Amino acid sequence: MAKLSFSEKLKKLFTGATSQSEEFFEDLTDALIEGDVGAKNAVEIVDELEKKCRSEKITDSWEITKILESMILPYVKSIDLKIEKNKTNVFMILGVNGVGKTTSVAKMAKLYSDAGEKVIMAASDTFRAAAVDQISMHGEKLGIRVVRHQMGSDPSAVVFDAAQACDANGGGLVLCDTAGRLHNKENLVNELKKIDRIAKSKASEGCYKKILVIDATTGQNAVRQAEVFNEAVGVDALVLTKYDSTAKGGELFTIGKNLGIPVAFVCTGEKYPDIQAFDSRKYVGEFLGL
Repeated sequence: MAKLSFSEKLKKLFTGATSQSEEFFEDLTDALIEGDVGAKNAVEIVDELEKKCRSEKITDSWEITKILESMILPYVKSIDLKIEKNKTNVFMILGVNGVGKTTSVAKMAKLYSDAGEKVIMAASDTFRAAAVDQISMHGEKLGIRVVRHQMGSDPSAVVFDAAQACDANGGGLVLCDTAGRLHNKENLVNELKKIDRIAKSKASEGCYKKILVIDATTGQNAVRQAEVFNEAVGVDALVLTKYDSTAKGGELFTIGKNLGIPVAFVCTGEKYPDIQAFDSRKYVGEFLGL
């Protein structure tokens, strides 16, 4: 028998239970925790939902689902990362190793290039040979310029040169791939702060964004990563990778509720076109199995 996805389990809970029972609300709390919403938020959400249902004598499972949808929808907001024409736009792409950061940089590069923007990718994770080689390979495949330095060189110097090149070319977008060695947190944070200063100084006013890539399958780990990077340099937007039928996706609600960070893109596969602008209503609907 095929294993139920999280949204299917949630749907089954709504259709198979007496919606006013204590057990139903307990099961719903457990389900939201299992769906990576986080224990504290799950308890708060279900307590509020239960009070509303009891006070308004709501027992219809569809109606309860719609109330839950309206409660959690404000936690996940989308953001449209527009490029200012004839200006130097710089996006610093953050994230721990293994979340699909470099691939996301390439996907965004293609997306913006296809939309007519002049794009440069900066190989500013200079401590990992694989990262520099990977982004150079993407650049060759996509026909997009990559600025790279020698291994072990100063990452902020790569960002500086890429932004200079963008400026000399009459503006466009610089996508900076950065290191993500969280096990060496203090060094990483110091490095990112330096890149942050350079990127901010080189970008045109209002054209600098810090974008965190998180993996949809890592649950509450993604929440902790968002906290670390947000505290270090501030995060303007998220990219969610590896989002398919096996991902639960509740971590976005916790990040949105606790940190207020909106979501720009969702990636659903390895290929360049497997990236879409984030649609909060669609995402919540899929989470709840609507």
